[in-house]
Amino acid sequence: MEARELAVEGALEFTPRVFPDERGLFISPFQEEAFAEAHGAPLFRVAQTNHSMSRRGVVRGVHFTTTPPGTAKYVYCARGKALDIVVDIRVGSPTFGRWDSVLMDQQDHRATYLPVGVGHAFVALQDDTVMSYMLSESYVSENELALYVLDPALGLPIDRDAELVLSERDRTAITLAEARKQGLLPDYARCQEIERGRFPDAAVTADA
Repeated sequence: MEARELAVEGALEFTPRVFPDERGLFISPFQEEAFAEAHGAPLFRVAQTNHSMSRRGVVRGVHFTTTPPGTAKYVYCARGKALDIVVDIRVGSPTFGRWDSVLMDQQDHRATYLPVGVGHAFVALQDDTVMSYMLSESYVSENELALYVLDPALGLPIDRDAELVLSERDRTAITLAEARKQGLLPDYARCQEIERGRFPDAAVTADA
C-alpha cells in the first residue's frame, strides 16, 4: 500500500494493491502497518462505521464535528466514483483554509485519513456511489456541523454549473467566515491534543 501526504496537514491518502483474477478482484482498503508507518501509530479505536449511497451529482458536506470531542475518519469508496475533499478549518493550523482532493474509484481504490478537526465533503460522480467510513467517535447529532460547500472563500473543486443535489442542511449551511465569527471552528492546538490522546504512541506535535 502506498501512502501520500495531502496538502492539509495531517491528512493522508492511501492506495492499496489490487489483485485481479478471473473471479473479479481483491483489495485491502485499510492496512494497519501502512497506516502506522505513514501516521506514526495504528488506527484509532473505531467507534462507528458509516455507509452512504449517492446518485450522481450528490454533494455531501462540508461536515465537521465540534472539538472536543472531535472525530477522525478513514474513508474509502466501496462502489462507484467520487471526488473526496478534505478542508483545513482548524484555526491556527499551518494549512488553515487549504483543501485537497482524492479521486476515489474502482480502478485505484484510494482511501483517505482525515484527522480530528478538518472538514469533509465529497461529490458523487456516478450513480449508486457507496462511501464507507470508520469513525473514532459515535455520531451525536448536536455535535455535527456544516459549512456551505459552495462558499467562494473555500474555492472547492465543485462544478457550480452541474446539476448538484444537496440536502437542506447543506444548502443552508453557513460560510467559513460566519463559522469563524461565531467561534464554531475547531482550534488546531486542541485538535492536536485530542489526536495525541487517540494515538498515544504517535509523534504528533502542535508544531507539526
